[in-house]
Parts: sequence; structure tokens; C-alpha cells
Amino acid sequence: MSGTAALEYGFPSTHSTNAVSVAVYMLFMLHSPATNLNETARTFLKVASYCYASSIILGRLYCGMHGFADVIVGGALGAFLSTVQCVYGEMLDNLLYSGSSLTPLLIILFICFLVRIHPEPVDDCPCFDDSVAFAGVMIGVELGNWHYSTSGWAWNDPVPATVPYSLETLGWMKSIARVIFGVLTILAWREMMKPTLLRGLPPLFRVIERLGLNLPRRFFVLASEYEKVPTHLKDDNVVPSVSEFPSLITSMRHPRRRAISIGPQSAADVYETLAHRDKTRRESGGGGGGSGGGSSGVSWPKRDASTHASAETRSAEDMHSVSSAALSRVHSREKYTTAQDGVLYTPISEAADPMDALHAAQEVASERRKEAQADREMFSNLEKPRVRYDVEVVTKLIVYTGIALLAVEINPMLFETVGLGMS
Repeated sequence: MSGTAALEYGFPSTHSTNAVSVAVYMLFMLHSPATNLNETARTFLKVASYCYASSIILGRLYCGMHGFADVIVGGALGAFLSTVQCVYGEMLDNLLYSGSSLTPLLIILFICFLVRIHPEPVDDCPCFDDSVAFAGVMIGVELGNWHYSTSGWAWNDPVPATVPYSLETLGWMKSIARVIFGVLTILAWREMMKPTLLRGLPPLFRVIERLGLNLPRRFFVLASEYEKVPTHLKDDNVVPSVSEFPSLITSMRHPRRRAISIGPQSAADVYETLAHRDKTRRESGGGGGGSGGGSSGVSWPKRDASTHASAETRSAEDMHSVSSAALSRVHSREKYTTAQDGVLYTPISEAADPMDALHAAQEVASERRKEAQADREMFSNLEKPRVRYDVEVVTKLIVYTGIALLAVEINPMLFETVGLGMS
């Protein structure tokens, strides 16, 4: 696995963590005395669980997205988390629901701390946004369940904070109405809160920045560097805005055929291409100097070594002209400089013709200019990442916390109020 892939896909493998945690949880449930399944069904589900976890882990290795250490530690972490949940989950839930407000407060602070120390991705990718959304949901679920379990609205069976519901009592019409009502309240919350926060938070962030208390992140523009945030940001892949529904319906009614993509499709792909080219050059071009022969078999006179150096200098300048912001990361991550690519030419000798050396140097410079042009084309064909604003992190955290609160506490209370509840 190349250094680029090792930086792009982190340690440990979260795919392995999720897959193993699901499989272990399923195995615990299948061995539970409360599971009423025949032996054939148990065996089938056990095999399916093992196959599911194994396919994900082997897939990450096969695609070169993770190394052995990544998937081993990721799988061990998933097994540990599921074991804790299955063995101690009931005790932890009782501790949360019967405790004081300090318990959910500590959980919220811990989740916020995890958001703050979330590793910064090498490239501008949605992985951090997804993590923030998930953290917001966890905050809302823990806070909502704690408060709902002590409100008098919830059932305590089979677990505390259970939403009262019975299909036999409510019927299909009320059940469907509850779903529609719940989805509409979530969409209304998102449509109201998101623009409000994007308008109200920047002035507060500027004050925090002047006090020196801001916590900047890579790829996010500080509040002091912009006046306002655009109202319609395409930053959410989980809960779309109401304005996006017409285009979603159109795409479902008239689905487009999947386009065939040729060449690098992301900055990570470009870095991988450059890294592979460097590796190929080092392996075929004679390595890091010495007396090994190159493919051209040309000998170089000492008096024309300056021509050789000037050609390398020009080629390096060409490379620096390629998408400076993007290639700066290439230089830092892949050490992408001609000096570290290794000497591409055979050692010089006294007997060589100076004109041969000059022509060879010109050919090398021409080749490097062609490579630089190809690099520029690769970066220009990539989809330009949108501007990301520092207030988006807190906005997403608050919005998804509210969505979870609506789902686990507020909407169940509203159901009882508007006649869609059990009472």
C-alpha cells in the first residue's frame, strides 16, 4: 500500500469496526435464551454474520484501502464495543436513565471532545461532516432518552424511555400519520434552524476569534475571512433540504445512466497516480544515482553538468506551476521533488560529446514539461471543492442534536397531544 493510500484511509479501519460490531452483536443475539429460532435458522444467520464481516475486511485489504494493522485493530475495536454493549448495555442504560443531569452532561462533553480531536482528513472529504452529524444524533439520543424516561410519558418496558406504541391499538391509518407527522417536524426543524444558525453564528465566531479562543480546522474558512454564509449550501447528504425534493423526484423518475469515469476522479486519485509514476521512475530510471546505467545509455561530460542541473531546475519550476494549492500537499506528502525522484541519467564521462549532453538535457526538460501539463490537466478535471465555513460544524451539531431530540422525545409527546398517541 502506498504512502498516499495510508494517509487517505486512516487507522483503524472504521469499515472493519462497523462490520465486526454488527456481526458480534448478531452472534450475541443468536445465543440469547430469548431468541426463538430453530437450529437451521440460527446456523444460517451465524454463517451470514461471519461472511458479512469477513467480506468487508477482505474487501478493504483487496482494494488497497487499508493494511493488515488497520483491519485487525478495527475489527478488535468493533468486537470490544459490541461485547460491552451486549454484556453491560442494560446496566449502563439504567445508570443513565436513573442518574442526575450530570450523567448526560458528561456524555455530551465527551462527545464534543471527540468531535474536536477528530483527525483532519488529508483531502477535503465529507468524512468529518458525517462524523459531526453522527455525534449530534448521539447527543440528542442520550439527552432525549434521559429526559423522556423521567417525564411520565414513556414506558419502562422492555427498556426505559420506550415510546408507547401498539399497532393493534392505533391501527394503520394513525401509524402512517405518525410517520408523516414526524418526518414533517424534522424537515421543518432543519429548514428553520439551519439558516438561522448560519446567519447568527458568524458574528459570535468573530468575537471568539478576536479573543484567540477559536479552534480552526483545515479546509474551513474562518469567520473573519467572509461576510456571510450562502443560504443554500449543498453540504448535507443525510437529510436533504425541502428545495432539493423536486430534483430528487425528477432523478428517481428519470434516472440517468451511470457515466463511465476514466482517469483520476479525486485529489486522492491524483496523488496516487503521481506516487505510482514516481515509483516507476525510481525503479526504471537507475535509482538514486551511482553508476547504474539508464535506459538511454548516454554518458555526460563534466563540463556540461550545469546544463543537466538547469534542466532539472526548469522541470522543477514547471512542476511548481501545477495547481499550487494542490501540489503543495503533494510535495509535503509524497516528497515530490526531482531531487528525491532519484537521478534519471547515467554518470558523466570525459569522452562524451557536449552536443549529445545538451540534446539529452533538452529531451528531459521537454518530458518534464509534458508531465507538468498532464498534471495540470488532471487537477483541472477534478470537481472543485466548495468553500467550507467554520460555523458549519456547530450548525450541523445543533441541527442533528435537534433531529434526534425530536425523534426520541418531542415527537412522541406531540403524538399524544394531537391525538396520534396511545392515550
